[in-house]
Amino acid sequence: MKNFVYRGQAGKVVFGPGSLSQLGAEIEALGAHKALVLCTPEQRASAEQVADLLGTRAAGIFDRAVMHVPIETVRDVRALARQLGADCAVAIGGGSTTGLGKAIALDSGLPILAIPTTYAGSEMTEVYGITEDGMKKTGRDPRVLPRTVIYDPELTFTLPVSLSVTSGINAIAHAAEGLYCIDSNPVMDVMAREGIAALARSLPLIRQSSANLAARSDALYGAWLCGLVLNNVGMALHHKLCHTLGGTFNLPHAETHTVVLPHALAYNAPNALQAMSVIADALNVSGVASNQPAVRSAAAAVYDLAQDNGAAVSLSALGMQEADLDKACDIALQNQYPNPRPLERRALRQLLQNAFDGRRPD
Repeated sequence: MKNFVYRGQAGKVVFGPGSLSQLGAEIEALGAHKALVLCTPEQRASAEQVADLLGTRAAGIFDRAVMHVPIETVRDVRALARQLGADCAVAIGGGSTTGLGKAIALDSGLPILAIPTTYAGSEMTEVYGITEDGMKKTGRDPRVLPRTVIYDPELTFTLPVSLSVTSGINAIAHAAEGLYCIDSNPVMDVMAREGIAALARSLPLIRQSSANLAARSDALYGAWLCGLVLNNVGMALHHKLCHTLGGTFNLPHAETHTVVLPHALAYNAPNALQAMSVIADALNVSGVASNQPAVRSAAAAVYDLAQDNGAAVSLSALGMQEADLDKACDIALQNQYPNPRPLERRALRQLLQNAFDGRRPD
């Protein structure tokens, strides 16, 4: 076994159907008295439900969270938090809302309580991202890690099936890259495999019946594990590309991860054989049964999981312009970072072309 460093994660998780009812007690445990509730415009009703549960502890609602956390929105929510005298924030929603809460914590140190309604996994990480002047800048800071996370699978019933699929594959990306990153470790490897497997078996069931509570619980459990992996080890090419495509070209976050992941895995496969074997195994894919080498089956299996469950599999379908692929490649090559396979411009440009065209990596 190789040498490794494992860093434990502070924070509390409350998991299970109906666990939203414990919100008041958890806010009290944080010692907070005035909570600013955060949400997207589409989830205003959920935020109002949270505010009702909080009663006099609700300082107000900010319902303007959007993708990629633009700096203008960050400035507005920070000003409102100061104006209201908020001493904590409650973020209900997906990665956009949690990311906005992190931006408040980064500035003020206010504790964050996250209530995920997607499978983004951001609630488990010290990673934050803010977009300014068309560039998404990310970083790590322990202040932004939510102190408490309430995972209530019943809250994901309102998540459309299409977004459930892409959000789930976004979570799989966290675990997949965690298996071959430079600082991977055996503890995270176990969580990564279990997280991928939980999502792979639950997403098709959710597509069959969006109100399948057991499948929704399994998916949220998998997303939690994948988020833990994202926080404890570094990421590589896939996440770099998705931050570039999302922050610079304003492509939808989960959908972009879904399109890019199979191609990033195919790019790295020759230099990450063991990781690809674990991913393929977690996805219930046999290289022998499919008459393909296992190092290729992981990439193809992720592609098939997306396509078979109705997700877009090309950047063109997300609104990317083919004329922008060269620019995306140039940005991705800036600020070199660890990756199993060295970043080669020609191969990286071909990866982007394959993703744009939606080719199955087979």
